[in-house]
Parts: sequence; structure tokens; C-alpha cells
Amino acid sequence: MNVKIGIIGLGYVGLPLAQLFAEKFAVVGFDIDSAKIDLLNQGIDTNNQQSFASAALSNLQFSNNSIALKNCTHLIVTIPTDIDAQNLPDLMPLQTASQLIGEVLQQGMTVVFESTVYPGLTEEICIPIIEKFSGLVWKKDFFVGYSPERINPGESNRPLSSILKIVSADTPETLANLVELYSSVITAGIYQAPSIRIAEAAKVIENAQRDLNIAFMNELALIFDLMQLDTREVLKAAATKWNFLPFEPGLVGGHCIGVDPYYLTYKAEQLGYTPKVIHSGRDLNNQIGPFIAEKVVKTFIVQEKNIAKSRVLVLGCTFKENVNDSRNSKVFDIVDKLSSYLIQVDILDPMVANNTVLPCAARLMQELEPDVLYDAIILAVKHDSFKLLPLTTLKAISASGNLNLFDAKAFYDKPEAIKIAKHYWRL
Repeated sequence: MNVKIGIIGLGYVGLPLAQLFAEKFAVVGFDIDSAKIDLLNQGIDTNNQQSFASAALSNLQFSNNSIALKNCTHLIVTIPTDIDAQNLPDLMPLQTASQLIGEVLQQGMTVVFESTVYPGLTEEICIPIIEKFSGLVWKKDFFVGYSPERINPGESNRPLSSILKIVSADTPETLANLVELYSSVITAGIYQAPSIRIAEAAKVIENAQRDLNIAFMNELALIFDLMQLDTREVLKAAATKWNFLPFEPGLVGGHCIGVDPYYLTYKAEQLGYTPKVIHSGRDLNNQIGPFIAEKVVKTFIVQEKNIAKSRVLVLGCTFKENVNDSRNSKVFDIVDKLSSYLIQVDILDPMVANNTVLPCAARLMQELEPDVLYDAIILAVKHDSFKLLPLTTLKAISASGNLNLFDAKAFYDKPEAIKIAKHYWRL
């Protein structure tokens, strides 16, 4: 194949895709963040997810100048899709990317979108913008495909090439071209969706389904907490049935599970239907951070602590374990609720740069500070690095040597935690 690929957006999705394609083809990795491009040209991934193989780098060019995309045969869009403060889709990044594509588009190019969207968005929003700014005609002068990303940040044991790829396109010829393109680097295989809209819908429900399953676990956690039952023990017992699904309760944030369902509900409401189950799941998952904080406050009340003079340490603030990205992390919901009681909060997260601006009233640390004692410790994110913090260490930094440990991830061994801690609770 005479191919040159332009990847637009070099985050969790775009960068590994650019490296993978660079093993076979010439690739231009484009991002509007000039600082990121400078670091990538030095072989540094700001997300700490990728290492750079010299073989791939020989075919890979990084640039923040869109002119570099003009000689490409394929442009693949991998920018994140987000929501605004009202939980409505923020379409501006995709609209901006579509305009940029229109300005560099050449006759015969194929544009592929990998960003998560609601069914119909590619054809209803993106393609008209591309036509407007390029002056070219869709399906005559340029062609479009949709191939939803399935990257899972922090999981090094599941490389991109080993993940089955859904591919869809506007014409049978475009589909055949894209199947050949992706098959050259994806060893797990290709699933050919019958239309772009079906591929869009398949992607958005993948994360909506997971969101709802976790919401059920979180509702069980709320119920069993009232019953003074250990939710994890209940789930462990239930999992002995062959068809029980192994989901766990927890905080649901990040760029996928906590966002994508809103794209589906937005489109449904445009069509006159108000989703009930999806909204309910989202609302329930958004309660978990404040619920954990309230458990801490209620424990302080029982222990007759001066709440406004208490200090809490939160372990981890990223949206999931072993990544350095704290955007849309629901850990900050815990912090906000604690702060509303005037509790001082410190966050320990060695994955996050200490100059990161947090969206909450907390102090960020990369390592424990001597002589600082805490009235409670909350394990919020199960980074591998926290395995180096044994319970004896947590006890040593607890006020009066009394460890109040709130384990949101069931990270610690329960019998050992009960033995060492004055109070141990897990979600």
C-alpha cells in the first residue's frame, strides 16, 4: 500500500496508534500542544504510557504544524471527546479538528474518526464542516470511516495490536481499504460494521454498559453498608455462580466511562426520549465520592474528634490506577465533600507532577512528609506504588497512632487491616 498516515491528537489513543502504524508506514503525529510535540521529539511521553522503539521512530514525525498533514493519504482523528458543566457533549474539539482537516484535505484522502461520539455525529457534524472548509465533495473527492478506539490506559498487558478493531466506512471501497490498512497492524482481527452509525453506537454502549454494571455494584454497596454487610464478601460469594459478572463498586471518572453515556443520552433526548436507566446509573455513580467522605465524617463524630481541626490523607487522585492523568477524577468529589466540613486534605500521588493544579482545596504531595499526622487515610486509587506503603507505615503517620483507614478499592488485606487499624472500612 502507498500509504502515509496522519494521526490528529497524540494522547492515550493517538500516540500508541501512531507508533503502531509507524512500524509499517510513514506517519505524521500531529497535536496542537507545542510543548507535547517538543517532548515527543525528545522521546518523552507526558502520559508515561509509551516507550519509543527506534524502528518506529524512523517512520514517525511529530509536528504541531497542520501543513505536515497535507501529503498524507489517510487522516485519523483521535482527539478526546468531553462534556461541559451541564453534562452535555462538548463538540468544539471535534468541530475544530474537522475544520483543520478541511483546510489541509487533498483530493482522494480518507478521513477516519476514532473519537467516541453519539450515533450520527460523524455524518451530521464532522463531514459538513470538512466539506465547507475543503470545498471538496464527500464520497466523490474524499472518503470517511469510523473505527472506535479501545485503548485501556495503564494496562501494558493489552497492547493495541491485540485488541479486536471495529471498522466502518461510507462506501464498500473505503471499507475494504480501511480493513486492509488496520489489518496490517492489528493482529487480533477486524470486525466490519455495516455502517458508520452502527460502529458509533457500538462504541458508546460499550462504556455505558460498564457504567451501569458498576452503578449496580455501587447501589449494592450503599444498601449493604446500611445492613453492615461487607460488600466485597457478598460479591465474592455470589461470584461462585458460573454466570455472575465480576464487577466491583468504585469511583467512576476519567474520559470514557464517566463521559460517554452522556453522548448517548444527549442524542436520545434530541429525538424525544429521556433515558431512565442510563441517567440513573450516572447519578448513582456520582454519589460515591461524597458517600465515602461522609463515612469519614461520621467516624470522626463517633470518635468525638474536632472535625474542623481534622486532617485527612488521600492516597491517589488519578482517574484510574497506574496513570498520571487526574482530569475528571472522582477522587476530587471526596476532597470537596471533606473540605465542606473544613477538614484539611493532603493528597499523596507519586504519579502526578507536584505542580499540577488541582480542582479542589487539597495539597498535592509526591512523597510523605515527616512529622505530619492524619486523623484518617483514604485509599482512593490502587497504584502499584502504594504496595510500598504497608499498614504499619500508615499507622505510624496516624494521629495518636490510631489508624482510621477507608479503603475505597479493597486494596488492603482485610484481616491484617482490622488487626492494625483502629477503624477499617472498605467500599
